[in-house]
Amino acid sequence: MISLLSTLKGSLLESFFPAAWDLARWDACVADDPATIFDRQEHWHADFSLRMAESVADFDVMLGHELAAEIQRCRRAGRKLALILPAGPMGMYRWTTYFLREWAIKCDHITGFNMDEWSDADGNTLPSDHPGAFQRAMENAFYDPLGDATVPTTQRFFATREMLGEYPERIAALRADGAKLVVVYGIGRACHIAFWEPHFGVEFSGDDEWRQQTHRLGAPLHPLTIEQNAITSFKSRTTLVPAFANTIGPALFTEADYAIGGADGELGRGMQWQGLSLWVTLRHPTTRHIPSTWMPLQPGVLYFTRGLAGPLVPEVN
Repeated sequence: MISLLSTLKGSLLESFFPAAWDLARWDACVADDPATIFDRQEHWHADFSLRMAESVADFDVMLGHELAAEIQRCRRAGRKLALILPAGPMGMYRWTTYFLREWAIKCDHITGFNMDEWSDADGNTLPSDHPGAFQRAMENAFYDPLGDATVPTTQRFFATREMLGEYPERIAALRADGAKLVVVYGIGRACHIAFWEPHFGVEFSGDDEWRQQTHRLGAPLHPLTIEQNAITSFKSRTTLVPAFANTIGPALFTEADYAIGGADGELGRGMQWQGLSLWVTLRHPTTRHIPSTWMPLQPGVLYFTRGLAGPLVPEVN
């Protein structure tokens, strides 16, 4: 059959994908029957679960409720919460703040850490008031709508050149004081977590060394990541997407006490960008060359929208 697998050699894509990827193995992760996405894999953590939403609207409510409930549980237990937060997915924050306001939950037990931010090659980030800045997005979507019950400004940290390197020590101190570490994440088109990209894997001698990495300033992004964000955050305008970002590393996102994931990459009219990434995350053997494969190894839950399960077959749009 004529496909990318049979035509890659000699094409412009031959050196495009990370060198450690086996695309045939990626393709083999996808099952013909969408219902089998729930089949438990031997390597999943016993307390990892998978939940499906019928639509993106439902997904936002379900993921928002999950995050709000975790915040509520820690509050009622008198436990501090170290919360690593993404700027994608974003729709759940509307519902997280809704539930917290309805339940009258104060959030001064939370210390929030944005997991990444756009940057240049030296780690200098976008101004916080830039329309594409993750700090602005998080303030508008999460912190500000909580009003008087919000997370104190002194307990909000963003992935700037000056602050990102302090994350490990601050999180370690919070955990030593009894805080729970909860990582909220999305799955990138290239299966990154935060902006920790798959091509970084070849820099390390093995998974153990890779997992010791706490963060990176000015991380070079894969072209798949650039185009994903051109579609999802920059209204197709690739020229506005930075080629670098500051990001947390696997020493933080693979060590959660609880991880809350979301995959909602449906575009309408049957189009999507995230189904293959979801199946690979769940089915591919765990490897530093595919960062998202580490997330099912932790206690937590991953929400996804029905369309991402497939069937992932051609449909001309």
